[in-house]
Amino acid sequence: MIKLLRIDDRLVHGQVALTWTPSLGADCLVVANDKTAKDEFLKMTMNLAKPATAKLLIKSLDDTIKFLSDERSKNMKIFVLVNSVPDAAVLANAIPEIKSINFGGIRGKEGSKLISKAIAVNDDDIAVIKELLAKGIELEIRQVPTDKVQLVEALI
Repeated sequence: MIKLLRIDDRLVHGQVALTWTPSLGADCLVVANDKTAKDEFLKMTMNLAKPATAKLLIKSLDDTIKFLSDERSKNMKIFVLVNSVPDAAVLANAIPEIKSINFGGIRGKEGSKLISKAIAVNDDDIAVIKELLAKGIELEIRQVPTDKVQLVEALI
């Protein structure tokens, strides 16, 4: 069962390990990122940052879709992490179970604008956000679980 899909360009870090994972009761973190799946150094650093209470899987987007679609994953409490809006959309389009996406942190890049204190999006991201909203997927911003929910649609 997918507990949460979170967009955070840092992927696994303190907030994920110390607040989100226990709050969700997650026993499996899945980093869905093509680059990280191929980079042994990044995989090692993610493993160092993960909480001791959860298994960490680092997979490409395609392999993540296969994993989340497999019946054997249904008994796990899965916290999925991606680092971009387009990657979140790929998963949401492929996995009907995903009804909500948490925006945790997206640093500014050229052509992006801040829509909250920790979320910067560009025009391409906004186009994908609008497609997700049109499909009825809730898009919410919270850095940590105790933050008040901000809806992305009110900020773009």
